[in-house]
Amino acid sequence: MQVGIVTVGDELLAGDTENTNATWLCDELDARGVRVRRVTTVPDETGEIARVVNEYHAEYDAVIVTGGLGPTHDDVTMEGVAAAFGRDVREHPEAEAWLDERDGYSADDLDPRTTHLPADARLLPNEAGVAPGAVVESAYVLPGVPAEMKAMFRGVADEFTGERTYAETVETTEPESALLDRIGDLRAEFDVSVGSYPGETVRIKITATDPETAAAAAAWLRDRVEATDAEA
Repeated sequence: MQVGIVTVGDELLAGDTENTNATWLCDELDARGVRVRRVTTVPDETGEIARVVNEYHAEYDAVIVTGGLGPTHDDVTMEGVAAAFGRDVREHPEAEAWLDERDGYSADDLDPRTTHLPADARLLPNEAGVAPGAVVESAYVLPGVPAEMKAMFRGVADEFTGERTYAETVETTEPESALLDRIGDLRAEFDVSVGSYPGETVRIKITATDPETAAAAAAWLRDRVEATDAEA
């Protein structure tokens, strides 16, 4: 399964808020064997949201959209997702009923737009907040508040499946440029994918479809590189 993620918010683009939602979702999806192909952050603009959601819907199995749900002036995500699929945003009786059933809340006490969803959308209850989410064809629309987003995603997590992978990391003091031949030999010796990430040291991530291959490949490489103190 391949997925695109769209995070919505001017505050993300301005650097006012750290985009922890994207990192968390990528980690959760990777653990389920789902491949995240792209992550895009867009402003609180209906047209930009619609354009990217439409593109990702055409290219990937699912799109996850977070942020911009609710009744305030800059909460335009539902309108953008609806536009991507050529739908209207309208009253959603199931969303209103869900909110009325919650202790301390009533649809009559909130801005009517709180429970407006794209036509024929599937309701996603927000157990940690007020504004509901929705599923529109392949697009899953989740809140931007991290606690609410995580709770809502867990309710649909079983709908995201793929081939599980297993990773091992080898850390070395050698420069990345000096490792190219050994990384090439590693790929030739084992059925793995390899990524290298330089910093104060170089981290080499080895990924395989079974844990035994990942472990064997990591052991092979550790025997052939200069280890850090942690690896030694």
